[in-house]
Amino acid sequence: MRLLSVPERFRQFQFRWDGWTISSLLITFLLSLPILAVLSSGFVDTRLIWQHLANTVLRTYIGNSLGLMVGVGIGTAAIGVSTAWLVTLCQFRGRRLFESLLLLPLAAPAYILAYTYTNLLEYAGPIQTQLRSQFGWQSAQDYWFPNVRSLWGAIAMLTLVLYPYVYLLARSAFLNQSSRLLEASRNLGCNPWQSFWRVALPLARPAIVAGLSLALMETLNDFGTVEFFSVPTFTTGIYRVWFGMGERLAASQLAILLLLFVFGLIALERFSRQQQRYYQNSRQGQIISRYLLAGWRSIFAIAVCTAPVVLGFLLPVGMLLQLMGIGRAAPVGTSRDDADFPSDRGSSAAIATNTSDRFWEFAHHSLTLALLTAAIAILISIFLAYSQRLRPANRWTTQLATLGYAVPGAVIAVGILIPLGQFDNAIDAWSRSTFGVSTGLLLSGTIAALVFAYLVRFLAVGFGAVESSLDRIKPSLDEAARSLGCGTVSTLQKIHLPLMRSGLVTGLILVFVDVMKELPATLIVRPFNFDTLAVRVYNLASDERLAEAAAPALAIILVGLLPVILLSWQMVKGASRSNPNQ
Repeated sequence: MRLLSVPERFRQFQFRWDGWTISSLLITFLLSLPILAVLSSGFVDTRLIWQHLANTVLRTYIGNSLGLMVGVGIGTAAIGVSTAWLVTLCQFRGRRLFESLLLLPLAAPAYILAYTYTNLLEYAGPIQTQLRSQFGWQSAQDYWFPNVRSLWGAIAMLTLVLYPYVYLLARSAFLNQSSRLLEASRNLGCNPWQSFWRVALPLARPAIVAGLSLALMETLNDFGTVEFFSVPTFTTGIYRVWFGMGERLAASQLAILLLLFVFGLIALERFSRQQQRYYQNSRQGQIISRYLLAGWRSIFAIAVCTAPVVLGFLLPVGMLLQLMGIGRAAPVGTSRDDADFPSDRGSSAAIATNTSDRFWEFAHHSLTLALLTAAIAILISIFLAYSQRLRPANRWTTQLATLGYAVPGAVIAVGILIPLGQFDNAIDAWSRSTFGVSTGLLLSGTIAALVFAYLVRFLAVGFGAVESSLDRIKPSLDEAARSLGCGTVSTLQKIHLPLMRSGLVTGLILVFVDVMKELPATLIVRPFNFDTLAVRVYNLASDERLAEAAAPALAIILVGLLPVILLSWQMVKGASRSNPNQ
């Protein structure tokens, strides 16, 4: 009896235990170790700690986290979908310019907006000061003004910087929809609003949900905004329990709860698309028939597109530039002590000292970490993507390796410190018993641990760019290289890498910028007395020294503009290719 061979369609799921597969599994295990460490702490008996948390802060953490998710979800969906619809399928003055301008808030972290808007809207800020001067009010008892340091303030800050996630994916979905469907809806008597609600929105729904998922994951990861606004969430709770109370197990238990939020969000996104399929027949090069907006409709569209750009980017940057201008007007001869302890006359002088001296130290730290992490992330991404190309069954391992992007930075930090602390303690105990010498901390609280945390968190960003560029290379080139005697490594070096150059640069930039802006993981894992620009901004803002935080905050925003410029260029290039007559 002849044995049946495995069908061809199932061969891609068979593992081949060679160097590529074993190395991929090893990398996946190392990158998954922080998540496994956090999950393993759930088997430890911590009933007393849980009882204390449940009686004190747990309900607050859950309520505020859910409130943030609901508020940011509604806000980002409203702004992202409406602006994407206007710039894609409507024609009004300035539409082409708004396509790129609406991406600008993506360059500014939410915690920087929180610092600038607090300086603008607080009691001693220019707006309330002007109101008291204008109407003769003497104190806050004479009038009501919304408190920016609140849950609603945090929702507003996060919405202003996260709506581009929804905008990008919704715009791409609207752009790829067949114009014949919209024209058919018009012929059936639908006005622009009805066409949007009944045709365009259902077709774009999967992309919108994907954008919302990204925005909500970033919301759960936020630390600087909610900490500055005194809104207790899981991220602030993890930080306070770990460093304030010294309770490692309690912090890991909170991290597990936060992980459940993230996994629940992913499951909800998958379930929302279950049994729902939207098919569209879009041909490249088709001419998009846009709705012409004139009169008050055009003014309304311009206002809708202008508001998030001004509130999410231009106004905060202008305020930071103003604070830097105050600093440059510092009196000559101010001592360094005034920079460290600014008085009424010394806060501006502190900026001048900080920008000329300490600023470059923090910038050097940030650039070193970002460049090192980005380079290592791209190398690992190349290996995993090429391993997946050679062994399709390795796709499962690469998906696990890139899972860290969906996990908040605070959870990753806790998951890294737990096994590293156990490793350091084991080595120290062995060294004491064998040689009578204490080794101290070998990995915990080092730059290596911090870079590892960044890799777990942001490898997916670089891998996505590398994988997409590698997938565009036809397999026939691999076969041609092998027929000429090239091995797998030489084919990668001589054929693939030159063709992947643009994707590698894109991935490098994206990882670089994400590392520059990362705050929660940096605060928890960083070495002692090793501050980055993000940590420096957080520390200065926490001490109410907002003027001194202007320079590092602007530097972070300036670096954040790199992927925005890259995305804008790709959008313009893609739009001109798909619709050359626009």
